[in-house]
Amino acid sequence: MKTHYFSWVPSLVLLIPSISFSAVIYNKDGNIVDLYGKLIAKEIYKEDTSHTRKEAGFGSIGFRGQTQISHKLTGFGQWEYRAYTNAAEDETQTTETRLAFAGLKYQRIGSVDYGYNNGILYDVGSLTDMAPSWSAMTWTGSVNRNFMNSRSEGVLTFRSSELLGISDRLSVGVQFQAKNESNDIYTDNGNGIGYSLGYDVIEGMKVIAAYSNSARTSEQRADGKGNNAESWAVGAKYDANSVYLATLYSETSNTTRTGSTGKAGVANKTRSIEALAQYVFKSGFRPSIGWFHTRGYDLSPEGSFKGGESDLAHYIELGVSYNFNPNFRVYVDYYINLLDESSDYVTQVGGLNGNDNMTALNMSYYF
Repeated sequence: MKTHYFSWVPSLVLLIPSISFSAVIYNKDGNIVDLYGKLIAKEIYKEDTSHTRKEAGFGSIGFRGQTQISHKLTGFGQWEYRAYTNAAEDETQTTETRLAFAGLKYQRIGSVDYGYNNGILYDVGSLTDMAPSWSAMTWTGSVNRNFMNSRSEGVLTFRSSELLGISDRLSVGVQFQAKNESNDIYTDNGNGIGYSLGYDVIEGMKVIAAYSNSARTSEQRADGKGNNAESWAVGAKYDANSVYLATLYSETSNTTRTGSTGKAGVANKTRSIEALAQYVFKSGFRPSIGWFHTRGYDLSPEGSFKGGESDLAHYIELGVSYNFNPNFRVYVDYYINLLDESSDYVTQVGGLNGNDNMTALNMSYYF
């Protein structure tokens, strides 16, 4: 699926299946710049009473660069920008920087980079974030720029894929997170630290675990649910012989929102189980089936919901994609919602992703 990448890039963005091609636009005197991008035409249909249709397309562009400083030392950087198509020309357009970091890599020892990058918990979350559309929508996707479960601001990340040159089967990561306060309890964070450890069991099979702990801001602590935001996760994948299998288990504390509107704030604790299976046919078809379940605990009351525990997300993903070639892909992906629509939690808060079945249709061009 990934036909061209710099092997030195430490960012876990390389695991995201929607980026599948790139082109070297500059290569001279040890300096290389690799340009990539994608144009996504996407529609989402909700099976609610009004059969809502939502435009969800976007265009992205980015580059990765490296420069050879010495025989063993390399400098690198990556930037990625996205613009969405869900607003009219005379309305406010939604755009965002998704990645922006730079760093140094020393041969066989590892790399260190700083900037806006994937959080260390996504090392595990990326394992099941391989569905055509409906994945990374629970404990890693409820809020970005927040703690270290998804993309995060101001993170200093060290990675070594060979355990400091000792073993080529062990990979380690350490991430420091700088304080970010903008008076928004859903995107702010205090100082934090996270770790990850991966082990290649056999060819194609890997297990990985990650942990993070960050201070909460004074505004976040006002809910009385503690001074820290903490997450841990463990997962495994098998990716060989045209088969992709992945599963994970995670627990979060004070990092996951409790609903799509956020009415009940942030869950004091969540537990998540996810599993995904895919098969790649020689013809280019790739069917996908996944199961995702997140349950929240010590939830705040809202209306007739008296608080306590409830499922925040529970769904089955069923889809298929087809690659015409490395540059063009189409897919259909179905979200089967398993939440109890009559529960007090769902009627008052709505669930992390709402309570409707949804269908995503997509055509994608990559370069």
